[in-house]
Amino acid sequence: MITYLKGKVKYKNKTYIVIDVHDVGYRVFVAPQFQDKIKEDQAVELYTFQHVGEDKTELYGFEQIDELEFFEQLIHISGIGPKSALGILTQAKVDEVKRAVIHGDSSLLTKVSGIGKKTAERIILELKNKIDVSDKEAKEFLKGGIKDDVETIDALVSLGYSLSEAREALKLIPEEATAIEQKVRAALKLLGKK
Repeated sequence: MITYLKGKVKYKNKTYIVIDVHDVGYRVFVAPQFQDKIKEDQAVELYTFQHVGEDKTELYGFEQIDELEFFEQLIHISGIGPKSALGILTQAKVDEVKRAVIHGDSSLLTKVSGIGKKTAERIILELKNKIDVSDKEAKEFLKGGIKDDVETIDALVSLGYSLSEAREALKLIPEEATAIEQKVRAALKLLGKK
């Protein structure tokens, strides 16, 4: 089983990259926000999940080990395959998905192609008790409202900003901005300075 790759990006397209590891090319499906950050011939290190299907073997790559671990939790849920799990992690970061699960907010999950209300509720039901909220970081993300964050990101994306730009701006918004409109205005100011 291939669990880690270190090499250079030989090729990339919308859904996958090819990593050259000692003159062997590995096709690895990755999230778009990771692809936005990398260039061809750039050195990368990825934690990978090797999915063996009936007629093909695929690799899914993640920059952080927590992304891989959460991906593995997702694919153990009935009805969630690797493409859907990657779609969920494309929609939001691991801590944002965890926050949505803990708050029972299925709206984030239903934005993923192929995941309806029932599947989203199944994900919430199966993961709610598996998410460890004992550490300080986990408790911090429980404070925030995921629905407002998702709506803020959606508004910025609809205005033409990329998903990664919207997420970065959201991190920098002052805590005083609590309403969605305030968050969007603050994010636009931040994005306008770039």
